[in-house]
Amino acid sequence: MTSPAHTLPSLRRRPSSLAPHYQRFRVSERLLLTGHSHQAWPDVARAALLEAFDDAAALVDDKWQRAFDKAGRVRAGFRRWLDDGDGEIALCASTHDAVVRFLSALPLRERPRLVTTDSEFHTLRRQLARLGEEGIEVVRVPAAPADTLVERIATVVGQGPPPAAVLVSTVSYLSARIVPGLVALQAACDAAGAALLLDAYHHLGVVPFTTRGLENAFITGGGYKYCQLGEGNCFLRFPHHSQARPVVTGWFGEFGLLPRAAGEGPVAYADGPDRFAGASYDPTSHYRAAAVLEFQAAQGLDIALLRAVSQHQVGTLCAAFDALGLDPAVASRDRSVPLQALAGFLAIQSPHAARLVAGLRARGVSADGRGDILRLGPAPYLDDTQLDAAVAALGEAARELG
Repeated sequence: MTSPAHTLPSLRRRPSSLAPHYQRFRVSERLLLTGHSHQAWPDVARAALLEAFDDAAALVDDKWQRAFDKAGRVRAGFRRWLDDGDGEIALCASTHDAVVRFLSALPLRERPRLVTTDSEFHTLRRQLARLGEEGIEVVRVPAAPADTLVERIATVVGQGPPPAAVLVSTVSYLSARIVPGLVALQAACDAAGAALLLDAYHHLGVVPFTTRGLENAFITGGGYKYCQLGEGNCFLRFPHHSQARPVVTGWFGEFGLLPRAAGEGPVAYADGPDRFAGASYDPTSHYRAAAVLEFQAAQGLDIALLRAVSQHQVGTLCAAFDALGLDPAVASRDRSVPLQALAGFLAIQSPHAARLVAGLRARGVSADGRGDILRLGPAPYLDDTQLDAAVAALGEAARELG
């Protein structure tokens, strides 16, 4: 994935040299600042969806070997994004599927305590809140400031009853702040005998990640955002030595053992990625993902290039926003945070975030808001002119508030 097909300067021109590969999403005609939520799919994704239909039509139930081949390519793609040569990758339709299977494997009877933060995405927030209603102690550590988060979580882990697990995002979905010191967090969890689950969704495909020092970690994420793989392409990475026995388990969890696993006795689990598998699924998403991963490799879109593009684009957004000179009471950003500490989007704080989102949409700019945060997410198929136009539209929408 190091082909020199594109260099950073070529992605800044109008139109971006990647834009012709995204004709169906019309990325050169639209101001899609949704790169942190749903990036456009390259046109090869459409052909892959048709391929999935054609395989099903031609092969009927014999399509599964081809489907499993696509799944293998998707696992390999996630391994590359994770810089992971040692873990197992269980594929699932959503990160909630992954989280539920992970939680069901924890010794919650013996250790009814979980540690997390007060700023997790709804997948964790809601599920952990519901477990709290059932008597599981959920300790929420303030996510800010990010620079000291690991230290503060480690202190909680080392005090009181040992938790069954720590569950934390590697990048804040609200602020785009990268959480440093994850290897130290892994060490603290290992010392307490607690599992560590990292939500790396806002890391993958936009910020370099490595599992070195995190070999014992469980990691979840997916391709809906920066990886451009679309829905249905999520994963749970788990240690290759794991003997976890998730209570929430489908018959694919023993797929490699059939037919001998179907008898009496303890429920058996296959080794490898099937350990956390579910059951029969729609493989169409894996066709799409495999094609997109192949496209990215052919275009030389490795993580080093994508990080450079992202940092340039987020920096461009920051500079353009600062130049607007808006009243901080209307919209502001935290200028104390260095660019390199941010992941793939710009977070703008405003009590009018929802109205700003509506104002941007009225001006042809797609963005989103979370509470009092407006999120602007660029993508590598956009160019600087489009970014400047989007921020200019933001200035108009902000001044319209009066």
